[in-house]
Amino acid sequence: MKKVLTLIFLCLGMSCNSYAQSALKVELSVDLSSEPLEYNQMIFGQFLEHFHRQIYGGIYEPGSKLSDEQGFRKDVIDALRELKVPVVRYPGGCFVSTYHWKKGVGKNRIPVYDKSWHVEDPNTFGTDEFIAWCRKIGAEPFICTNAGTGTPEEMSDWVEYCNLNIGEYGRMRIANGYPEPYNVKYWSIGNENYGAWELGAKTVDEWGYLVRESAKLMLSVDQSIKLFAAATTDENWTVPLLERAGPYLSYISIHGYWDFMVEVNKPADYLTCILRTTYPEEQIQRTIEILEKTGYDKRIKIAFDEWNLKNWHHPGHGRHLQGMDIKARDGNDVNSLYTMADALFSACFLNSCLRNSNYVEMACMSPVVNTRGPLYVHPGGIVKRTTYHVMQMYANELQPYVLPVSIESELLTVKDRSVPAVDAVVTCSEDKKQLALALVNRDPQKEAECSISIADINNVAEAIVLSGDSTEAYNDIDNPNRVVPKIEKLRIKNGKITIPAHSLLIVKLTR
Repeated sequence: MKKVLTLIFLCLGMSCNSYAQSALKVELSVDLSSEPLEYNQMIFGQFLEHFHRQIYGGIYEPGSKLSDEQGFRKDVIDALRELKVPVVRYPGGCFVSTYHWKKGVGKNRIPVYDKSWHVEDPNTFGTDEFIAWCRKIGAEPFICTNAGTGTPEEMSDWVEYCNLNIGEYGRMRIANGYPEPYNVKYWSIGNENYGAWELGAKTVDEWGYLVRESAKLMLSVDQSIKLFAAATTDENWTVPLLERAGPYLSYISIHGYWDFMVEVNKPADYLTCILRTTYPEEQIQRTIEILEKTGYDKRIKIAFDEWNLKNWHHPGHGRHLQGMDIKARDGNDVNSLYTMADALFSACFLNSCLRNSNYVEMACMSPVVNTRGPLYVHPGGIVKRTTYHVMQMYANELQPYVLPVSIESELLTVKDRSVPAVDAVVTCSEDKKQLALALVNRDPQKEAECSISIADINNVAEAIVLSGDSTEAYNDIDNPNRVVPKIEKLRIKNGKITIPAHSLLIVKLTR
């Protein structure tokens, strides 16, 4: 007979149409006899691009009293170590589609005009600096190559520079003062080359063959690397890619932003954002279907290697007959934009990846600092935005294995759109003695009174709660701790605990 863990949530809920006060019932069940699945920590990855103040004035600020001898901001390094960032994707993003890496190494760097973002890049931060910075924060480097204006040979030369001690480019790295190979394991062929906004965009017919030939050259340099290629949830793009290049790939990359703010820097309201929290899992499921259809579901994994609720504000981008409003990009760094909506969307996104971690092995929040990132970096210090605390909680408080979960929940409804009021994922230790439950109460106003029935657990649990005094709560320079995790000891009385409104709760249980 199967042993089942059942959590019953009796939530004082609401329909957002009628604001009814009837109790909302939610049931979550876990089969404790099932085999736990170890998920990949790279799900908690990050992304870095040469855009606005992510690098210069973000992670890299030579001459600042807050920087080390190499010019890296020490406060940023310390904060990212807290996140245990496993992997960082670099250098883009749209930037990479006109980036030629050879100009960004060595002593004699010449500033280059960035055709993607219409600014001059000083070129003082390149491959060597990126690798050094990754080592300082403890992350694996993940390099995205130029499949826009670049060539397969240029991509393979980059692998040689990073991973070999012989050849023109392996010797070039040594001459530049780095005698040990970097051993970069993760390499992406291209970025969003399916999009008309991308410089050097490709057609369906071009893409699969370009990826195939690039992969052949890169693997000829180092057979141990793992290759990614830009994909979508559209079969018309991804099926031909897999038919032509599938044998060479370890991952396909998909991207997602769900609050469109390119032209107008005005976020959707809390409920609109929350009603989109199921969209990432729908993308994952469509991608899995493509892998199954092509027979690659057992061999190729999914990397959600750009994601965020809000996409970046850069008016004019992709419309090449008019200029870009570069000054407007400052609007990305208005901290009041990053509220509990961003935090809870991020938690639900991570839950979606964890639930599907037999397919999803990497996800990279876009980006890591400034713009829409979890860290706001300014000349005098940093601000940990609401999303920073979500990433910190998931990286530090969950157990390393996922158990399958069945959730039955009444719905949170606005007009014709509904989502379950409570989202959850259950993680465990290998022996299933330690449990960590990540619970998201999407309801904007009502707390959830939760009745828990678990055999053989202590009646005291540790809980980490992330909430705010309103759904619009955010952190800023003048008030950096308005939204921070709070640790509580919960005594489970009559099997009940409470989840505050609009909150993330991680509950730790011992069986």
